[in-house]
Amino acid sequence: MSKLTGKVAIVTGASKGIGSAIAKSLAGEGASVIVNYASSKAGADAVVSAITSAGGKAVAVRGDVSRATEAQGLIEAAIKNFGRLDILVNNSGVYEFLPIESFTEEQFHKIFNINVLGLLLTTQAALPHLGEGASIINIGSIASSLTPPNSTVYTGTKGAVDAISGVLAKELGVRKIRVNSINPGMVETEGLHAAGFIGSDFEKGTVAQTPLGRIGQPGDIASVAVFLASEDSGWLTGEHILAGGGLR
Repeated sequence: MSKLTGKVAIVTGASKGIGSAIAKSLAGEGASVIVNYASSKAGADAVVSAITSAGGKAVAVRGDVSRATEAQGLIEAAIKNFGRLDILVNNSGVYEFLPIESFTEEQFHKIFNINVLGLLLTTQAALPHLGEGASIINIGSIASSLTPPNSTVYTGTKGAVDAISGVLAKELGVRKIRVNSINPGMVETEGLHAAGFIGSDFEKGTVAQTPLGRIGQPGDIASVAVFLASEDSGWLTGEHILAGGGLR
């Protein structure tokens, strides 16, 4: 039997990149998956198609996690389609790198609303349906410990994710709900290509500092998510797993 047979998962921001890989990997281990997207219906539909073609179960659901009613709608979709909820992966996120002199209030609220408020609203909506043994997985970033230049706002959001994960692990432990975070290093995604990072001096510098000698792939993060979603990690909560090939 697969590790997640009979489980139901929600993955936010799952139409591409790390979220897409996590959704496919959870489904590959037997979970039924709500594939959330904010704007790319085509991307989410492609993820669902890949899952169902492989014999899995998945449904694409649009929703802006930074809006309470839409976050609630994701949870309702899981219950309507699959009858329960066991795993919540808070993956939705945006990033913009800019010096402190250049950020605006609009950029601050956009990044914090999705990366932090969205995580809180989705978790809040999910809690009435999460029982003993449930797993919440928050996707942070190695930026919270590396604190790279020109990332004040983005790194601030990921520092908040670290802190929130720790608080929720203690708050929800009495209910036997585990909360952990995965903090990826540089991962090759569509967004990284679009931002011009792939092939750049920044990528080369990152690889040079990474003991395993490469940047990550979405599947590298997805396998950690499967571990945290399964009973294999049943004694872990409040952990921040750095998934960056040894980059510190």
